[in-house]
Amino acid sequence: MLDSYIALTCELIIGFFALLVLTKVLGKNQITQLTPFDFISALVLGELVGNAIYDEDIGLHYVLYAVFIWGMLIYAIEMLTQKFRATRAVLEGSPSVIIAKGRIQFKELKKNKLDLNQLQHLLRERGVFSIQEVEYGILETNGSVNVQRKSAYDIPTNKDLAIHRSDPTLPIPIIMDGEIIEESLTEMNQSKTWLQEILLKRGIATHKAVLYAEWIEGNPLFLQTYKEER
Repeated sequence: MLDSYIALTCELIIGFFALLVLTKVLGKNQITQLTPFDFISALVLGELVGNAIYDEDIGLHYVLYAVFIWGMLIYAIEMLTQKFRATRAVLEGSPSVIIAKGRIQFKELKKNKLDLNQLQHLLRERGVFSIQEVEYGILETNGSVNVQRKSAYDIPTNKDLAIHRSDPTLPIPIIMDGEIIEESLTEMNQSKTWLQEILLKRGIATHKAVLYAEWIEGNPLFLQTYKEER
């Protein structure tokens, strides 16, 4: 029994340091620029080491062998993408422009399996609480979104210019994917009739033609239809 514990301890320690060395060899980009492929690779590597350690029929040399082979495969991919630019789009993916000239690129959202709620979440992570503030939005290969704000919302800030403004309010989405968000209308103390009147004034017959609409207190209703982007 004692021998089993000693063997397990040795395998855990060696497996730990083997993974540590592999992480150092592969570089920090495995964490800071984690792509879906990198994420899956890390899961598979952890599974290989875990199975090798806890399977009594597999010795310590199999643990090291699994780490070495899988690490070399990942390292080879990294070297390939560094030396040959043409391979990067296939092996690493390429960024997608999901907001262009202030308009949501619906086809790109569908292509990247991204819905509007997820887009809002990614924008809020960048400190952007309204899509109206964004001129361009780029979905990076690691799943994050980088934005270029419209000039009206970019630096210099109101504080820099000593301009006093009232406290900002959160935008309220009222239409998503052609569906009215009734909870939002309730929060605004407004009705569907009020919304329909606004849409008709803007030349839109039905809310089902609207991809996204949001309301900010004191501003006109912002909306975008499914009409093909130009």
